[in-house]
Amino acid sequence: MTFDNESDANLVLDSMITSILLLDKKLNIFYANTAAQQLLAQSSKKLLESYFPDLLSYFSLDVELMLSALEKNQGFTDNEVNLVVNNELHILSLTAQLLTNGHVLIEMAPLNNHKRLSQEQLQQAQQSAARELVRGLAHEIKNPLGGLRGAAQLLSRELPKNELQDYTQIIIEQADRLRNLVDRLLGPQQRLQQKEQNIHKAIERIYALLCLEKPINVVILRDYDPSLPEFIHDSEQIEQVILNIARNALQAIGTKSGTITIRTRTAFQVTLHGQRYRLCTRIDIEDNGPGVPVHIQDTLFYPMVSGYEGGTGIGLSIAHNIVDQHHGKIEFNSWPGHTEFSVYLPIKQ
Repeated sequence: MTFDNESDANLVLDSMITSILLLDKKLNIFYANTAAQQLLAQSSKKLLESYFPDLLSYFSLDVELMLSALEKNQGFTDNEVNLVVNNELHILSLTAQLLTNGHVLIEMAPLNNHKRLSQEQLQQAQQSAARELVRGLAHEIKNPLGGLRGAAQLLSRELPKNELQDYTQIIIEQADRLRNLVDRLLGPQQRLQQKEQNIHKAIERIYALLCLEKPINVVILRDYDPSLPEFIHDSEQIEQVILNIARNALQAIGTKSGTITIRTRTAFQVTLHGQRYRLCTRIDIEDNGPGVPVHIQDTLFYPMVSGYEGGTGIGLSIAHNIVDQHHGKIEFNSWPGHTEFSVYLPIKQ
C-alpha cells in the first residue's frame, strides 16, 4: 500500500484501534497515533520527547530484554503486557521492531476483554477440577482418619498410666485437626439461606470485625453506593467471602502502613455464567499492598495456593465457591502497590 502524502498515512494510523508509537533508541516518543494517546491519557504534544516507561505507573514489559533483541535486529513480541495508566490496568499484546532509520516501532493491541473471558473460563474449569480432586481426597483421607482416631480412643482406655494417655490425646487432636482442614477445603456444605436483604448491613458487620483485628498501621475505608437495591443472597456466606478477601489484604500489607477500601457499586449489563444481567452488585476490596505475586495469579483460586508464608490458601477457594453458588463471579487486578478483588452478584436479569 502506498500513500499520496503524510496526511493520508496519519489518517490511516489514527483510525486504527492498535496503539502505534515511534521511539528513538533511548525510548523517547516522537510519534503517537490517536489510540496510543487515548491509552496513555496524554495529548500528542505532551507525549512528544517523553521517556515512554516514565508515563506508566506500572509496566510488566522487560525493557532490557526488548532492547537486547532489537540491538540484534530481531523483532520482539510479548503476548501479555500489563500496563497501568492513571490507576487503570490495560492488558496488551506488544510488538516492537527496529526500523531501517534506527527508530523503534511499537504496536500495542488491547487484550482486556479477551483475557478476562479466558480467565473466567479457566477459573470455572479449574474450580470444577479442584472440587472433584478435593472430594476424592477427602473421602480417601477421612476414612483412615476415622479409624486412626477410633484406635487411639480404644488404646487410651487400655493404657495403665495416665501420663501415657497424653500421647493418645495428641493423636486424637491431630486427627481432628486434619479432619477440620479437609472440611474447610470442601467449603460450605449447608444449603444457602437466601433472602432479599441489604448488602451494606453484612459489610458493616465485617467492617466492625476487621477494625478489631487490624493492626494500628492499617486504615480501613468504606465507600458505599446508597442507591444499591436489596437483592437475594445468603448474608452469612457473603460475609465470609468479604472477610476472607479482606484478611488476605491485611496479610499482604503486613507491618507497613496501608489502606484497605471496601466499595460497593451498581454494575450494569454484566454476563455471569453465560447469563446477561441488567443489574448487578459489585463489591470491591482494594488494598495498596505489594500485589499478588505474578507466578500464582493464574492459579490463585486453587485450594492450597498462597502468596504468603504460613498461608493455607483455602480462603480464596472457599470465597470463589460461595460466589459461584450465588451465580456470581470474582475478578481481580493486581500490580505492585495495588490489588483489587471485585465480587459480582446478580440482582436483575
